[in-house]
Amino acid sequence: MDLNFSKEEVEFRQEVKVFLQASLPEDIQEIARKGQHFGKEHFQRWQKILNEKGWGAPNWPTEHGGPGWSATQKYILEEEMGMAGAPIPPPFGIGMVGPVIIAYGSDAQKEKYLPRILNADDWWCQGYSEPGAGSDLASLKTKATRDGDKYVINGQKIWTSYAHYADRMFCLVRTDKEAKPQAGISFILLDMDTPGITVRPIKSMNNFHMLNEVFFEDVRVPAENLVGEENKGWTYAKFLLGHERANIADIGASKRHLTGLKEMVATINSDGKPLAEDDTFQRKIAELDVKLMALEYTQLRFLAEDEAGRDVGPVASILKIKGSELTQAITETSVEALGYYAMPYVDELVQPGSNTEAVGGEFATGVVPYFLYKRATSIFGGSNEIQRNILAKMVLGL
Repeated sequence: MDLNFSKEEVEFRQEVKVFLQASLPEDIQEIARKGQHFGKEHFQRWQKILNEKGWGAPNWPTEHGGPGWSATQKYILEEEMGMAGAPIPPPFGIGMVGPVIIAYGSDAQKEKYLPRILNADDWWCQGYSEPGAGSDLASLKTKATRDGDKYVINGQKIWTSYAHYADRMFCLVRTDKEAKPQAGISFILLDMDTPGITVRPIKSMNNFHMLNEVFFEDVRVPAENLVGEENKGWTYAKFLLGHERANIADIGASKRHLTGLKEMVATINSDGKPLAEDDTFQRKIAELDVKLMALEYTQLRFLAEDEAGRDVGPVASILKIKGSELTQAITETSVEALGYYAMPYVDELVQPGSNTEAVGGEFATGVVPYFLYKRATSIFGGSNEIQRNILAKMVLGL
């Protein structure tokens, strides 16, 4: 197994660096540097820049507008974007529903939706989780009843990221209540301005509005919006979740935040000397470095398997578990380093364009909101408990 990048891949990495330096807007760089929240406009603007370059959908085939890259090229772009602080476009369009439409959608659906996804003209959200049906997704209860050339949808979704921004949703609905749970589910596309849809905000503990509840009351959706076959939605959902979890280790962003932590402890004094010289903090930083290196080499091993045409399979759950734990450890250590400067939370500080300085300097601006937000990474994309069950059953055979 060769974990070294080829000459061509090293040259590609340099091309990506040059592109990011020249094309990542300064105001977006400033938002990332301050740890502020990106808004819809920032995500869409950056996606259009990527699309104009031809890099808007790294995982799509060339016939649908993708660059036809190898797995290594996709990894390099994602890592460099993470290190540069570029806004990673929400995956719901490019990374999730796009591949499903490409694989299972009709020609009419491909023609209608794919160009708009590619250019960020449509913002998508994911209608999967429900109250009582999160990790146990097969128990979902939102139902769709066929009525002529329409489906009538009733039910509720929850934890729906960016539903308040979304133009469209891809949604799992139950179309056969008599079949066993996985066999009675369908995958349907719908417009968020359809009568009968209500979106209610869920404020996170970092005071950021990303999550929502979505209610459906006699929502009539054209039957042509069904993807693939009726009652085959579980197959498409599993295909989509494979894309969702593929890059959840987020190594580039962890590298950037760990670098920021090192800069921070070099400037903060403790007992008359920089915190970076404190034995306890030196050990903590060293442990984070080792964990990040281990995660990166694990990712590279899986990448080598992918490039060799071998399916990594369920063992990739390791990346989800260790990646989320690492990013939580980095944010926890950042809060600890700031001490009492981390305590104040001022919502204005994390809003794009704010020039207000946090008590304790720019390092304190986004640390606490980011720390609070990252509490949820061990749930995103399937909870770490579920991932450990997958490893136990499908890898270790327990």
